[in-house]
Amino acid sequence: MIRNDSPLRDAGQPISVQFEEAEDLGSNASANPTLGDVIAERMGRRDLLKGLLGCAVIGATVSPIALTVAEQARAQTPPNTTPSFNFKEIAAGSDERHHIAEGYDADILIRWGDPVLPGAPAFDPLKQSAAAQAKQFGYNNDFLGFAPIDGRADHGLLVVNHEYTNEELMFPAIGRQDGKARFAGMTKELAEIEMAAHGGSVLEVRRENGKWGVVANSRYARRITAETPITITGPAASHPLMRTQADPTGTRVLGMLNNCAGAMTPWGTWLTCEENFNGYFWSRKAGEEGPHGKALKRYGAPGEWYNWGQYFDRFDYAKEPNEVNRFGWVVEIDPFDPNSVPKKRTALGRFKHEGAGNIVNRDGRFVVYSGDDERFDYVYKFVTEGRVDTANRAANADLLDRGTLYVAKYNADGTGEWLPLVQGQGGLTAENGFPDQGTVVIHARLAADILGATKMDRPEDVEVNPKTGKVYLMLTNNSRRKPEQVDAANPRPDNKFGHIIEMIPEGGDHAATKFAWNILVKCGDPSVASVGATFHANTTKDGWFGMPDQVAVDNLGRVWIGTDGNSLAATGRADGVWALETEGAARGTSKLFFRCPNGAELCGPYFTPDDETFFVAVQHPGEADDGAKEPATFENPSTRWPDFKDGVPPRPSVVAITRRGGGKIAV
Repeated sequence: MIRNDSPLRDAGQPISVQFEEAEDLGSNASANPTLGDVIAERMGRRDLLKGLLGCAVIGATVSPIALTVAEQARAQTPPNTTPSFNFKEIAAGSDERHHIAEGYDADILIRWGDPVLPGAPAFDPLKQSAAAQAKQFGYNNDFLGFAPIDGRADHGLLVVNHEYTNEELMFPAIGRQDGKARFAGMTKELAEIEMAAHGGSVLEVRRENGKWGVVANSRYARRITAETPITITGPAASHPLMRTQADPTGTRVLGMLNNCAGAMTPWGTWLTCEENFNGYFWSRKAGEEGPHGKALKRYGAPGEWYNWGQYFDRFDYAKEPNEVNRFGWVVEIDPFDPNSVPKKRTALGRFKHEGAGNIVNRDGRFVVYSGDDERFDYVYKFVTEGRVDTANRAANADLLDRGTLYVAKYNADGTGEWLPLVQGQGGLTAENGFPDQGTVVIHARLAADILGATKMDRPEDVEVNPKTGKVYLMLTNNSRRKPEQVDAANPRPDNKFGHIIEMIPEGGDHAATKFAWNILVKCGDPSVASVGATFHANTTKDGWFGMPDQVAVDNLGRVWIGTDGNSLAATGRADGVWALETEGAARGTSKLFFRCPNGAELCGPYFTPDDETFFVAVQHPGEADDGAKEPATFENPSTRWPDFKDGVPPRPSVVAITRRGGGKIAV
């Protein structure tokens, strides 16, 4: 997801457009080709501009190699084994409340400010404090993961990312603080509350009499904040670029920031991904004149969406130039041990991580896929050196510290290559600014630029379907792609609505360096010819969506899409969860299952092992619609969901979706 906090906002644009344009500047100025450049070698620019890269033409350009790989994958998957979605679709639209398909309940499990740790005070929006917030449920819940206790699907640990804060909705009488306001209403005390509202929560949850609840005073309960001690591991640990005055060893950092999507590992740990970390750094001096200005510019830092650097030197680039390098990582946390120290696994690279979709490869190695959420940035995967030990959980403790990081190149013929980010290979040499593997992972974007990776339309969540072995990549949008830049993998200029790519590893081997790919669906309203959407004809007027963001695969192998950016102004509908057919004759058919309240984004979709509960996170409810000229505020939100009480602001919340009377979701 993205945050609309930047002095670069244009008052003439709708709020959400300002947000997206300002935050996601598209810092990739490398000369790497988009696939449009690759395909232009085979098809003239005139043909490209005529829009001849439709499905038929793309199919005609796919090589026999790609078709062979795809056929191999299909042969390994029994046909028509994935059941269709059985529920009555709800109507698209937007209002103050959430909506769920008939026959289902969507119950609020926990809200911003609810108690997590023992001794947490009751939520009082007019008497907030950092001490209280550090014991309460944080703000803007994003990724959700469920770890069963004793193998039970009705009792386990729910882990939750807290991505960022909206000061205009959290605090009374201050409004937006970025841009022209220049943080005039902020204080150190408010900044400390924001810092305590970031990070994550671990909750013990149990289903009794058909309803889920948080177990009070649980021994597993935990809050992680922007000040929680975290260990740095892998090739960047102790690196000179990771050392600060407070940590001269370069091995220990305080907190995690902007944790967006994530994943669970087969050994029961939580992978939480730092995304837009650049916005937390502040400087009254030109950052580009510092010791690593090129990298700062490539990562968009210091972004100054928050003014924490006014109160804490580590967020002031001029005072601590290396602190920014200590964020932008995948963090591994053991939810079963509240005293364990989280670890930033630097072998997986530093960028705006969106997701950590994973699978145990057939040879036992662990493979993690991740998108870099910015316009014209890249798709990555990491393959461990060691194998997963399913019989010994402890043996996997440091599995993610050694392996190979790759970046994707999508070829015009429908094949793809994984290019290794390994020091000494492919131009990643000392002469080019990469003297060691630590520098490669710290400046992963710059390394991927040199390798010639493919510039994509905002890669967000990536998930593996364990039933088919296929990999699904969400490309949310890219309004900056020009007509001459369209390509097979990113086929639309001014791509406002995004698309979904399906990748098939060569021979079903996720460690392979070759893959085939195709576009599952191009998003947007299919009734508007100029949009170029490609949903199946059976998709109703309520069933199509724009801006795919997060993806969940249930235990039957069915794909569910969460969105970010739909609104009355943008698509005539709120964000929500759509069920998307991926196999057989119905492939590309989508149905709306759950709808968010006004201003909210759908995050963190996650199923319990028995598929009888579908947890979702509703983030930043109450924001203004795209068409609004002014942002919503604490006093005037677009909804007061979920409490609907005067004086109580909207509260980001986790929702537990269950079938009335029990049973699997949508079966």
